[in-house]
Amino acid sequence: VTDKDRQVDRFLNASLIAAAAAYALGKIVTVDQDYWQGWTFYEIIKYAPVHNWSAYEEALKSHPVLAKMMISGIVYSIGDWMAQCYEGKPVLDFSRTRMLRSGLVGFCLHGSLSHYYYHVCEALFPFKEWWVVPLKVGFDQTIWSAFWNSVYFITLGLLRLENPVTIVSELRSTFFPLLTAGWKLWPFAHLVTYGLIPVEQRLLWVDCVELVWVTILSMYSNEKAEARSSEDAEKS
Repeated sequence: VTDKDRQVDRFLNASLIAAAAAYALGKIVTVDQDYWQGWTFYEIIKYAPVHNWSAYEEALKSHPVLAKMMISGIVYSIGDWMAQCYEGKPVLDFSRTRMLRSGLVGFCLHGSLSHYYYHVCEALFPFKEWWVVPLKVGFDQTIWSAFWNSVYFITLGLLRLENPVTIVSELRSTFFPLLTAGWKLWPFAHLVTYGLIPVEQRLLWVDCVELVWVTILSMYSNEKAEARSSEDAEKS
């Protein structure tokens, strides 16, 4: 890769970040644009957070699955970008393809599956007593975590067009390290998830914590693939 190619990549990445940030900020600030007549700038900023939250709750009522898919897609894209930065890549030298793959998995699978999972979890543990919270956390950090980590790992491998045998082999080697890594983070976060957060709001809270977890997931899932790509580049 030449310096010119790197400069073009950096420009495209910077443009992507700037466009996404501008769009998000614009949507947040203009949530009340139909009622702005006579409003001061202070009033616009003052009411924006409250009315954005109301708009989010309305989206949950009208399109619950789609709203959660969009949140997860954004979080999984950002999480992969953070993972690439943590791996040593400069902020603007990230792989757009890799970030898109992670975001696609978050959008298509994590948001929708999590929506149904939290309702299934409530059906399995319908009791309201305090002792139910540790049971839900235990179930989440064994059955659900094992399932979702595997789905993420396998789907990313398939999106990279890798050999299924290679994907399964690497999943076996990382399955328990990845599962136990989650136990250092999620049990504490899920005491809040299952103890304080209403079921419809859980994914938003979980996705806030996911910014850290997706960074870890992405590094585990891409580590060997990146090493193979580097070896192939050196050979060629």
